[in-house]
Amino acid sequence: MKTIIKSVLCVAFILITTNINAQELPNARQIIDKANQLMRGNSSYMEATMKIIRPTWERTLSFKAWAKGTDYSIIYITSPAKEKGQVFLKRDNEMWNWVPSIERMIKIPPSMMMQSWMGSDMTNDDLVKESSVVEDYSHKILGEEMIKGYDCYKLELIPKEDAAVVWSKIVSWISKKEFITLKNEYYDEFGDLINMEVLSKIKDVGDRTIPTYFEIIPLEKEGNKTTMEFEKIEFNKPIKDSFFSIQNMKRIR
Repeated sequence: MKTIIKSVLCVAFILITTNINAQELPNARQIIDKANQLMRGNSSYMEATMKIIRPTWERTLSFKAWAKGTDYSIIYITSPAKEKGQVFLKRDNEMWNWVPSIERMIKIPPSMMMQSWMGSDMTNDDLVKESSVVEDYSHKILGEEMIKGYDCYKLELIPKEDAAVVWSKIVSWISKKEFITLKNEYYDEFGDLINMEVLSKIKDVGDRTIPTYFEIIPLEKEGNKTTMEFEKIEFNKPIKDSFFSIQNMKRIR
């Protein structure tokens, strides 16, 4: 009888412990969602500098950007002088570009979302985050790995059948404790690694700790690289939906 009772208690203990561990450990989607929210917040404002590096030349671009959730974002180019005043707006599923030098408002079609943004190794979609790494992909934990001293989850993201995305696979390294994304790899439809993104210069920014320096390296284009550094970033300050309007594109500074 005692043996039976001990066996029952042992099984109960294992079940309880397993349940507790299952509750504590996030699944792959939760990890991606937490990392995504860390970089987004409910809203954000940032000032950033981008460097476009090529084998024979370099170009620097500075801009301000406001975002609210996943539906609204607006980017204002502050330099160089030739591009200063250009504005990019994403509102719901539409993207617009105001070019003051020719006083023209251009609607960017979905077919151009994966094209280079301002000649960089980033796309229009990268800047406005139209596609969602949370909603458009299925997620899987591949294992664990140390990156820059951080104990990380290594995750695989595979696009859902109806998702309008360009990558056939993304592999991400996200720190276990802080949910900081430290590295991303982007693969094409043939399974070839095309772009690598490395994130660094991790700093405390208000109520969170995030990377503030990004490197995008196109592996098939030797000597090419795009870097972006946040010089100022604020999260969760109120922004009205009306701020993200076509009319405001011509007024924003």
